[in-house]
Amino acid sequence: MVEVTYRDLGDADAGVARRAAASSSTTVLVSRRESFNAAHQLHDPSLSDEDNRRLFGKCANLHGHNYVLEVVVAGDIDPKTGYVLDLKRLSDVICGLIVEEVDHRNLNTDVGWLEGIIQTAENLALAFWERVRPELPEGSLQSLKLWETDKNWAEIRDQV
Repeated sequence: MVEVTYRDLGDADAGVARRAAASSSTTVLVSRRESFNAAHQLHDPSLSDEDNRRLFGKCANLHGHNYVLEVVVAGDIDPKTGYVLDLKRLSDVICGLIVEEVDHRNLNTDVGWLEGIIQTAENLALAFWERVRPELPEGSLQSLKLWETDKNWAEIRDQV
């Protein structure tokens, strides 16, 4: 035999109101992923070819990746739109400032704003962070993660 119990739902409206009030001070995270394909090689111009091969192994050779870039922003939900940030706008920022510049390019030679850095996932993620951050509402950018492969990634986080 199954016993069923019922509870008084007379205070249900008050519970909903409390959750709504609490949600106005709750920070919400949203993210957008974009992908691109690019070639690069790990190379320090101050080193010999032999030293570069010793330091970077096969990655000293020109090779390519199918990168995935994820940008996470945080904020309060706008009561008018229901958004923290319109994800179409976030996509436009990511694509306009990064993807359109790097997709199907050699990152070492074809992208001026990446000149002078060793093209590791860590350095690329930091360069991408620095391009995206000024275009988003102040303090909203929480993290940027760049997958170089399905096993390797680098992430930059806001330390506030």
